[in-house]
Amino acid sequence: MLYALQANRKSNSDNQDSQLSKRVLFVLVTAITVAILVPLSIAHMTHPYMIYHILLHISGVIIATFLSVVSTLAYQRTASLKVLLMTIGFASLVAVEVLYVLDLSIPMISSMHLFDIPITNIELPHVFLLIMLVTFSTGVLKMN
Repeated sequence: MLYALQANRKSNSDNQDSQLSKRVLFVLVTAITVAILVPLSIAHMTHPYMIYHILLHISGVIIATFLSVVSTLAYQRTASLKVLLMTIGFASLVAVEVLYVLDLSIPMISSMHLFDIPITNIELPHVFLLIMLVTFSTGVLKMN
């Protein structure tokens, strides 16, 4: 009985440490993302509506990056194909959101259609969205 109580306390302590490290990781990812993307976008944030659009995509980059890092750490622990597919899906979402932020922040990208695939005229973010959907659905539907 005493061993079970000690194991339970250790489990609760590990869970609290994990939650703290995830908070620290989220703050770190947020700080790095803001430090990189806000200087790129600062010139367009004076537009009354553009600021909300840019902030929406920067928030998407922060959340997707955090989930990518957490799922990468989970994959290192489990080496599960399902977790790997989810990690690839989150990484694809990071790519999509970064492309959207760059498209909004740098007018030359949007005016020159730099993110369009030339022959098909398909935008690159849509390709990454398709990759994300395929990897998420494969990870969810995959049987062990």
